[in-house]
Amino acid sequence: MTPSAASSSPGAPGLDIPAVTVTPGDIATTTLTVRNDSDIVEAYDLSAVGDCAAWTTVEPARVSLYPGTSETVTLRLEPPRSPEIRAGEKPLGVRVLPNEHPDSVRVLETTVHIGEFHELRTELSPRRRRGWLRGRYRLAVRNQGNTPVQVRFTPGQAGEELGFAFDPVGPKLEPGESAEVGLRVRTAKPVWFGDPAVWPFTVDTTEAGDQEEPAKARRDDPVVRPPLDAEFVQIPIFPKWLLILLAALLALLLAWFTLVRPAVRSAAEEAATEAVQPRPTPAGEQEAAGESPGTGADSRPGGGQESGAATGAGGDGSGSSAGGGTTVGGQQSSATIDLKTGTGTTRTGTYKVPENSVFGVTDIVVANFQGDEGVLTINFGDRKITTIALETFRNQDYHWVTPIKIPENDTVTISVTCAKPGTPATGRQASECHEVLNVSGVLSTTTQ
Repeated sequence: MTPSAASSSPGAPGLDIPAVTVTPGDIATTTLTVRNDSDIVEAYDLSAVGDCAAWTTVEPARVSLYPGTSETVTLRLEPPRSPEIRAGEKPLGVRVLPNEHPDSVRVLETTVHIGEFHELRTELSPRRRRGWLRGRYRLAVRNQGNTPVQVRFTPGQAGEELGFAFDPVGPKLEPGESAEVGLRVRTAKPVWFGDPAVWPFTVDTTEAGDQEEPAKARRDDPVVRPPLDAEFVQIPIFPKWLLILLAALLALLLAWFTLVRPAVRSAAEEAATEAVQPRPTPAGEQEAAGESPGTGADSRPGGGQESGAATGAGGDGSGSSAGGGTTVGGQQSSATIDLKTGTGTTRTGTYKVPENSVFGVTDIVVANFQGDEGVLTINFGDRKITTIALETFRNQDYHWVTPIKIPENDTVTISVTCAKPGTPATGRQASECHEVLNVSGVLSTTTQ
């Protein structure tokens, strides 16, 4: 800027500062002359006021003058390159405050012409999309300039295989405003078989009216917007593995109708023919057929079934129960003991074997799903099966090849001493321990 001058003195009319022009991101300067026309030594404090004060500095900010002397002050304007600094005219004032005569304060005013600058920031996502016929993309555009603009998108492709559609077509953006634009890419013909087809394309973002502006005006714009690169991968309708599978199925069908089916039909016809033909009766069988009706099928003395054989139908095959009876039937059975125990206490849960029954235990499962701490003991009648610490497991199971038999009216017992309740899947610590025992095996009926 060409320096300009103005004078200010207490008691004398002040002259306003000439207008200043500056573009955001650049620096502009002007000068102001302060003269002391009083008869005493005076100090003046100078500061910028108004909308431009945030990015305007006064150098120096304080001057001391003898009577009849003057000093030139520089105003330095540095507006940042930001959408917040809108293009147009803004007022700027310089306050001159005499220290000895504060009532003679003066404010010199001027107008700052803020120039335009243009900058668009665009992002395309995703850069790669797969589909049979069409793909959808998203364009995020932001106006980083200081003037309203209307955005225009220009797609580019080497061939003519793709069609493009933007929604909305040309959004208008204020400085600092953002918008999201949908982009749909579509192909004209599908790919039925073979490898995927890759179609690269570009999207160029410009301001509406850029092509009509003079070339010199566009050279002054330092922002270069390269086009965005993307691609659409068109996948085939029928993949390679499907073709291989169809070929294999076709080969199997051909093999069935040409080889396997005739052989199967021939074998079936031979078997049917052999089944309907009469067979000759051997001589030994004819003699056996002439035996007297009083003879049995077994030639041993006493004939028929051998005495003393077990006839029980129990599932475990046992011959007698603990009470001395005979097992006459059996079926799979299970029982569950659900036991809750308070902290620091011991509780017992039982299952009692019904009368005239024997329970052959083959499996037990213990669940400590809360992760409680304490001691658990399992007894079959008077027999202790196991004692385990709760904190060492969440789920425990035991299996026996030979069932452990529990007679009638005897019990399966689980005893729990709760030291500390655990935390279930809800994430909140339980108020008491909670264990579950499932015992299963064969429950057989006995007779005396």
